[in-house]
Amino acid sequence: MKKLKAGVLGAGHLGKIHLRLLNQSNKYELVGFYDPDNTNAQKVADEFGYKRFDSIESLIDACDMIDVVTPTLNHFACAEKIIKAGKHIFVEKPIAATVQEAEAMIALTQQYGVKGQVGHVERFNPAFTAVRDMIHNPMFIEAHRLAEFNPRGTDVPVVLDLMIHDIDVILSVVKSKVKHVSASSAMVISHSPDITNARLEFENGCVANITASRISMKNMRKSRFFQKDAYISVDFLEKKVEVVKMKEAPQQPGDFDMILQNAEGERRQIYFEYPEIHNNNAILDELESFADAIAHNTTPMVTLEQGTEALRIAKQILSL
Repeated sequence: MKKLKAGVLGAGHLGKIHLRLLNQSNKYELVGFYDPDNTNAQKVADEFGYKRFDSIESLIDACDMIDVVTPTLNHFACAEKIIKAGKHIFVEKPIAATVQEAEAMIALTQQYGVKGQVGHVERFNPAFTAVRDMIHNPMFIEAHRLAEFNPRGTDVPVVLDLMIHDIDVILSVVKSKVKHVSASSAMVISHSPDITNARLEFENGCVANITASRISMKNMRKSRFFQKDAYISVDFLEKKVEVVKMKEAPQQPGDFDMILQNAEGERRQIYFEYPEIHNNNAILDELESFADAIAHNTTPMVTLEQGTEALRIAKQILSL
């Protein structure tokens, strides 16, 4: 497969990670980057040897794909230039500052015939990918994403900074539309909510309860999926999973079999599965999956439409 020429817009904390990974990828040829902060751009160029471009336009001209790792407010303005130049776009989450901008981005990719993917990196977390195919029609989901306070990121509400990860994961496994959203939030240290709890109710009866906080004493990123005959726990932070299943109890259970009996006298056996987890670099995987989608003309793993739907729900939560 011919390497795709890739460029990065934005060389901040996350931008530098993307630059490093694109540089080491077998599927991309890193062309260079653009960052409007002259001091930071020169520092990155000097320290890592990446080629620095003097304008967005010159970087776009030199590339097949542009990776947008700028502040969210700039996503659409950058995307418009990239797409109109006929180049593919990878854009960090959230996809855009507003749903209207996100929808305009989708329309542009359709008009200019290019592909787009959103950086919802938890879809590539090895703990989630290990059990994704086991999650079937969950009816109750509980997610906790708790972080210790870090001034970086407090310019946006915790819903857009943290919770949107879980919104995207949940929307990817519940094959039904959201019919009702309720939420409550609190501003503790920032001028935007630092802790939010949201409840999503789906048309098929599924309910998701999501909590996100950036003022916790410890970090936690756990989700639990409850479905008929199974409970699936995913620890996104520790990269651990546990699957608890139920089946008809044997006539002669063993000494160590866990047996439950309900009020109707039905006996069920509980057993545990621990699927193998293959450690990976989730950011590298999401970037390379996009390269595959471009090369083989397939649908990206996280489409612009999916990124827009996650943003739409996040905005609904913020409006409450």
